[in-house]
Amino acid sequence: MDCLFCRIVAGEIPSKKAYEDQQVIAFHDLDPKAPVHVLVIPRKHISSIARIEDADAELIGQLFLVARNLASELRIADGGYRLVINAGFDAGQSVDHVHLHVLGGRKLKWPPG
Repeated sequence: MDCLFCRIVAGEIPSKKAYEDQQVIAFHDLDPKAPVHVLVIPRKHISSIARIEDADAELIGQLFLVARNLASELRIADGGYRLVINAGFDAGQSVDHVHLHVLGGRKLKWPPG
């Protein structure tokens, strides 16, 4: 298995988990860009948000529900937080597995970069 996130899902690579259920895993980013930086990923391998199918709609919705709940649990919901999905190399996608960044814990600038 070449996908880094699939290896995390399989338990081959350790991670600091923030949440997991039958469809989704969330873990703290090893190179955080904010005081709180969690990645929310589907257990199912989907290489990019550009590759989701209609049948994945519920799964993608679950990513956002988990992100919302984590923002509350990690105490960044009241001050505000950012959700980011990068699609493709030029957008900054570094792992070919759909992942939702949950960023917060400080004032975030716009535009992001």
